[in-house]
Amino acid sequence: MTKLFERRFTELEAQILALEATKMMKNSEMMGSYPYIDSNSLLGWGVKAKSLLSNACGEKSLHLTAFIEAEKLTMYSNDFETLCRVKEVFLAAKEDYEGGYLNTVRNLVQAEVFGSELEQASELLSAGYASSAAVIAGVVLETSLRNLCTEHDIGHTTLNRMNDDLTKAGAYNSLQQKRITAMAAIRNSAAHGNKDEFNPDDVKGMINDVERFLTTTLQ
Repeated sequence: MTKLFERRFTELEAQILALEATKMMKNSEMMGSYPYIDSNSLLGWGVKAKSLLSNACGEKSLHLTAFIEAEKLTMYSNDFETLCRVKEVFLAAKEDYEGGYLNTVRNLVQAEVFGSELEQASELLSAGYASSAAVIAGVVLETSLRNLCTEHDIGHTTLNRMNDDLTKAGAYNSLQQKRITAMAAIRNSAAHGNKDEFNPDDVKGMINDVERFLTTTLQ
């Protein structure tokens, strides 16, 4: 998905630059001499650009908000001036996305959510619900692996398969792979009600290992 967005940013950048190059000067009695581009082409490009910004940056992102504001015509503006404004917003979003800055923001949000889930798992463990705690920690682990797979263009499959694929892709080393395999085993035992295959200390270690893994990957 990351590479798909990057390719789309590149495609739309080329399209807006090509449209900008079609500028010609026209004259009218009311406006005098003014730069002209095809308004329908600009409209079509704007729809595609907003779709990309919504998907890559977020529906409530500053980038999409600024783009929509830049599209608005003022009393004496023309389509070419609108093109110049939206192009600058689009290129700023492209730079932030390719620089990894948007991913950093998403990771901060994910870290906060995952932290809350792990706190819940710890509370359940303290209350004597080791199986429930292990399942919740396992969900956090699997979700983080799915996110890593997306970043490395790896398909989402089983936890153990994603673990193997991420190791092959160099996302982390074989030692971390073995730790994740052990955590997955505890999660699976808990999910199937096999309480004799783990103990509360195993679950406590699992929660700590998941937290350490997140600290490494979400930065």
